[in-house]
Amino acid sequence: RQARAGAEAQRTPPTTSPVAMASKRQHVNESVRVAVRCRPLNTKELDEGYERIVEVDMNRGEIRVPNPNNPNEAPKSFHFDVVFEPGVPQQLVYDKTTVQIVEGCLEGINGTIFAYGQTGTGKTFTMSGAPNPPELRGIIPLSFQHIFNHISATKDMQFMVRASFIEIYNENIHDLLGEDPKKKLDLKRHPQTGIFVKDLSMWIVKDVSEIDDLMNKGNKNRAVAATAMNPGSSRSHSIFTVTLEINTKDVKGADHIRTSKLNLVDLAGSERAAKTGCVGDRFKEGCAINLSLGALGNVIGALVDGKSKHIPYRNSKLTQLLEDSLGGTAQTAMIANVGPARYNYEETISTLRYASRAKNIKNKPKINEDPKDALIREFQLEIEQLKKELAMYDGSAVYLEVAQMGKAMGLDSATVESFKMVSEEKIKRIEGRR
Repeated sequence: RQARAGAEAQRTPPTTSPVAMASKRQHVNESVRVAVRCRPLNTKELDEGYERIVEVDMNRGEIRVPNPNNPNEAPKSFHFDVVFEPGVPQQLVYDKTTVQIVEGCLEGINGTIFAYGQTGTGKTFTMSGAPNPPELRGIIPLSFQHIFNHISATKDMQFMVRASFIEIYNENIHDLLGEDPKKKLDLKRHPQTGIFVKDLSMWIVKDVSEIDDLMNKGNKNRAVAATAMNPGSSRSHSIFTVTLEINTKDVKGADHIRTSKLNLVDLAGSERAAKTGCVGDRFKEGCAINLSLGALGNVIGALVDGKSKHIPYRNSKLTQLLEDSLGGTAQTAMIANVGPARYNYEETISTLRYASRAKNIKNKPKINEDPKDALIREFQLEIEQLKKELAMYDGSAVYLEVAQMGKAMGLDSATVESFKMVSEEKIKRIEGRR
């Protein structure tokens, strides 16, 4: 199905142009939305008698952290767009951080959600969750459900959905869905569309189960290893990208195509070798992780200080790929994950300061309208060409190709079946002449 099948919903023309309606959602200036999630004490922390020191006030959007080494010092206080105490439902996290961004993507605005924090604080659980029970599914699978529910319920648009999945491991980019997940891929810059990964596989999907399968396949190929702080520590950053193409017709019947990308980013955790106990390859991985997170911090710092003439996006593969998400034209949310225990005090404060700076980043979201490289338009032209060939040539293979293409494009079953019947009759006539 790679890049040659379609996932569309057949619709009727809207009374009012959806492009005009979507334009109302564009913002001249919009801050990055920042949330903080505190995980519960884990089994190891409970067994070793650690106490929780992170205080969460969900009503006020406040995190307070007393200094366990100086009881007389006033607790440090941080305010965010939304905060989550330990044990909150996954659906609540999704509703408060991601719904608005996915809705924007369904209108043609790029969106990014990324989880940041110390190793072992629950970033991967926040982003991917667990498949069972369904209440434990994370932001990535919940966004899949959101997108396809919207497509099923929409009566006036055609959609095409594509997916890709990469990891950045030791500053090398790997295609987690490619034939060779260990092959190193290059970053390139297109003058119109910006940064892209050369030779990255793109998979067209038509329902939740297909895109779930891709996520599960990619996760199996991702670099993971045990450390003293996390038995299943992600040793790479991962980016699952959902690319949408949305086709609408105006009152005159003309097509209007919009595109968007939803980047779902699970960052590897920042770590200190003294705590993780990493040596050898694990130590090298930790150094690469910290360097790229440091580059991300430098980009955030340059964006918010208002004085920098140069934003150092090029200092890492991660920041190049997130260029549109930080200070660009996307809607972006950051979920900072923290541990509750006193022995992580320094790392928790560092994460909260990092997240607090990100609140001041300003993006200018815009709708991506009528792109020249839209695959929907390419398929429409191809079907028209095949129809012309049908009128010219006496070959059953062409009929079969049109039928397959029509099915992939989401034509109703009656239309597809009619293609099949014509093909079968054509085959019989050809065979009868032999």
